[in-house]
Amino acid sequence: MDRPLDHYWELRLKRVQEALEKNNFSVAIARNAQDAKRIVLENILPSLSVKSVSWGGSMTFVTTGLYEIMKNRPDLEVLDTYEKGLTFDEMLERRRRSLLVDLFFTGTNAVTEDGRLVNLDMIGNRVAAITFGPRYVVLLVGRNKVVPDLKTAMGRIKDYAAPANAMRLDKKTPCLHTGRCDDCASPDRICNHWTITEKSYPKGRIRVVLINEDLGL
Repeated sequence: MDRPLDHYWELRLKRVQEALEKNNFSVAIARNAQDAKRIVLENILPSLSVKSVSWGGSMTFVTTGLYEIMKNRPDLEVLDTYEKGLTFDEMLERRRRSLLVDLFFTGTNAVTEDGRLVNLDMIGNRVAAITFGPRYVVLLVGRNKVVPDLKTAMGRIKDYAAPANAMRLDKKTPCLHTGRCDDCASPDRICNHWTITEKSYPKGRIRVVLINEDLGL
């Protein structure tokens, strides 16, 4: 068989899609990051009536190329929370305002095989937007985020995603040096807000693009 790993993930992602759809998420499967971009631009966006857009922290959103495209859309009001040179207060104000846009892009730290989204945030703007605020949310999810169950999801986040993200962001936390969660009290701690999203409410508000490629942390 050609490309057995991709075939394995096609089968597994299909089961995750079915589980998410039972939980009222709208789900598409992309072959890779470029296909995910195509799905968003050609399928998802035309199906929605949106006038404003923003995003929360997501390496996958950037990797697909959607960040560069969306921030330059002349037909949309764009709140760029990634813009360089913002003061902390300016950044925080944009993240507050981003909770009221029509469309919010981000990722998820983990998705379980029974169709739940699991996230851990520093400030909380990303998980807040997933939970409530923006009219629609699009999550871009690499296959490496798929885990069997809630316990595994939380372990993945605390033992891998959080320390790796702290290193990526150069936070002054113990995990920067140990490579593991020390349940620290650092002012730079990025592990502050847990959310478990069991279902999309209203139905279809959260659109998930599962990508058959390892993306993000």
